[in-house]
Amino acid sequence: MSAFGALVRSGRVATTARCRRVVHHLRRGDRARDARIPRSAQVQVLLTVLDESVASLRSADTAVAACGAPDGAAGQTARECARALSGFHRLRVRLAELPITEPDLVDVRAYAGRLLAYDQWMVQQALNVAYTVHPDARTEAARLQLNGLGRPADELRRLRDALKATSRREARQP
Repeated sequence: MSAFGALVRSGRVATTARCRRVVHHLRRGDRARDARIPRSAQVQVLLTVLDESVASLRSADTAVAACGAPDGAAGQTARECARALSGFHRLRVRLAELPITEPDLVDVRAYAGRLLAYDQWMVQQALNVAYTVHPDARTEAARLQLNGLGRPADELRRLRDALKATSRREARQP
């Protein structure tokens, strides 16, 4: 049984550490390079990263909205944005390192990467506007319009949900 097969067949939720161990094991070359990783295993590992991405959206969304607070952003907001930035960066790196070979899953991974890149960019821009060195009326007006990550964050949630639905449908088929 392959390492990915064992991960999926275990019936337990694939944790980040377990997924990393399996990916590391596969990248080490313990398997033949031309061996195919089962589609179900690829979907499960991709879903694990997407689940973590969606979970991180809530705190990032709150931090971006706090940057647009009418009374100004607090120091805690900057720390929350910094955590969100590094979290999005780590998720994008993990997403890029996944050994995905199925063409449709490669497209899902690429789209999720673009959405995470946008979310990361949005947090950075919110920080720039909230903690500008030279505030002016235009910057303040832009800051006051910040209310969260917006549509791309919703798209990431929908992408994760669609992949979960596809995974369930494929699991029911013989």
